[in-house]
Amino acid sequence: MPDTLQRAGFDAALFERLMAKVSEFGATALGGVDRMALTDDHKAAREWFMAEMASRGYTVLVDAIGNVFGRIDLAGGNARTVMVGSHLDSQPLGGRFDGAYGVIAALTAVESYRAHCAATGIEPQCNFVIADWMNEEGARFQPSLLGSSVFAEMLDLDFALARTDREGRSVGDELKRTGFDGTDKVGIPDVYLEFHIEGDDKMEKAGTRIAPFRRHWGALKVKIEVTGQQNHTGPTPMEDRRDAVLGAAYIIAEVRRLADTAPDTLFSSVARVDISPNSPNIVPGKAVLFAELRAPEAATLDWAETGLKDALPGLAAKAATEAGIVSIDRRPAGKFDTRLIQLAEEGADRLGLARMDLDTIGGHDAIPVLTRCPAIVVAVPSVGGVIHRHDEFTKPEDLAAGGEVLVDMIRRIDAAAGDLDQAVA
Repeated sequence: MPDTLQRAGFDAALFERLMAKVSEFGATALGGVDRMALTDDHKAAREWFMAEMASRGYTVLVDAIGNVFGRIDLAGGNARTVMVGSHLDSQPLGGRFDGAYGVIAALTAVESYRAHCAATGIEPQCNFVIADWMNEEGARFQPSLLGSSVFAEMLDLDFALARTDREGRSVGDELKRTGFDGTDKVGIPDVYLEFHIEGDDKMEKAGTRIAPFRRHWGALKVKIEVTGQQNHTGPTPMEDRRDAVLGAAYIIAEVRRLADTAPDTLFSSVARVDISPNSPNIVPGKAVLFAELRAPEAATLDWAETGLKDALPGLAAKAATEAGIVSIDRRPAGKFDTRLIQLAEEGADRLGLARMDLDTIGGHDAIPVLTRCPAIVVAVPSVGGVIHRHDEFTKPEDLAAGGEVLVDMIRRIDAAAGDLDQAVA
């Protein structure tokens, strides 16, 4: 007979209180949050969270790229470390749950397990770290997954510190301004767990409540610069115009066409265009496009990249402009740890929670961390599949169910002293 959710031990009341509080930082009139990385609202949310961890006995650490960690040594010595977390930064006019759910659930789950150990006399065998990664979203500074990628040594620290926002403010300067230019060293954990809202409606349609991600899609994030010639929108003859935005429009259409020729195996978008000088009275002289191509297989991304590169000169020429790729950020496709998938599945089964397996098309901090240690992302349902929008929502009972599975995974990993092979044996 499956355990009841109550017996599994996730402190839903604590979670709801913490979740309500973090949702106040950057709250919008629409009901979501606007809490981009290293803004004042992001700073305030992180400072509150750091104080919350410190008050519970965690040692709060901040590394050189501004990742925040709360470490609690329950086992001490050379015990293995289990890291759990996500991110508190949001998209502009985003929702309350993306990222923040994983951070608040992480602290609640570890605190719930501590309480369980104290009540039952269990001696913990692992140490624990709560992680709040810096700039997961990539909304203000590109690329996304910035903090976790530096942590995993996939990106150079100096490169990351030099990234700038639209106003030219660098990550390094904003870390200093907000007080998150840390110097603490935090080691690679032995295991990393991350819980997240699905951001799609597959779980809702299937009637499932828990979904470990088996694979993560690869991604190309391509910055393209289109150069034309600035001129007056009135007297300049149409045939003489070198309109950078028109050239960009042809390229945007091609990015969509590539996806349409590979349905369900290639997703693409151009979600940001920076126009110069961006005046209604001027034929734009420059447009910078931020294109994304995502696929589960490397061969598909290679095909799409080649197709885009080959098409650029002709597309730009249609508007009497020139176009070139300025940079490409690459994230390879891969698979999450099968033992952690099994633990999530078995936890759901013990709790009587319907489950399914999914791929994740979006990026998560677990992806770079996965290159250094076993890692997993586990999803709970999103109502209507909404994400990156003010009305993203997951039912309280589903948020709590995810927390129950997280506690169950923590218990089993800790009982095996962090040895995943023993945990699933």
